[in-house]
Amino acid sequence: MKAEPQVSVCVTRRLGASPERAFDAWLDTGMIGRFMFGPTLRDEEIVRLSLDPRVGGAFSFVVRRAGQEIDHIGRYLEIDRPRRLVFTWAVAPDADDASRVVIEIVPQGTGCELTLTHAMQPKWAEFAPRVEAGWTKMLDALGTTLG
Repeated sequence: MKAEPQVSVCVTRRLGASPERAFDAWLDTGMIGRFMFGPTLRDEEIVRLSLDPRVGGAFSFVVRRAGQEIDHIGRYLEIDRPRRLVFTWAVAPDADDASRVVIEIVPQGTGCELTLTHAMQPKWAEFAPRVEAGWTKMLDALGTTLG
């Protein structure tokens, strides 16, 4: 039995979009290609984005960086539109080494507040600042994409 992840990174952003639009962006490959991956965020090319947006469904986001293909994989654990989305996160082929990402969305006026918490195994503690910087960049891009 694995120990529970003990290292967490938390990023919160206020978004001008409705909770529904913010939530749906996480389950739409067109949107994912605008705020999570691609040349507007970092020096990479999107190879393939695929997902099966249901509890137990999997996703695979393949990008090419510096000539190497990287496949970000996971499974959806909870889908409670538009409040909460929980999924595993790993780089193939290491699905057994997956961490856990929780997205919570709370309405605020005409927009919402999105909080992303990424819980990782203790062995990844030294990567926490990079993980936080990556999610911060993605949530900023999400805010820009949603307008």
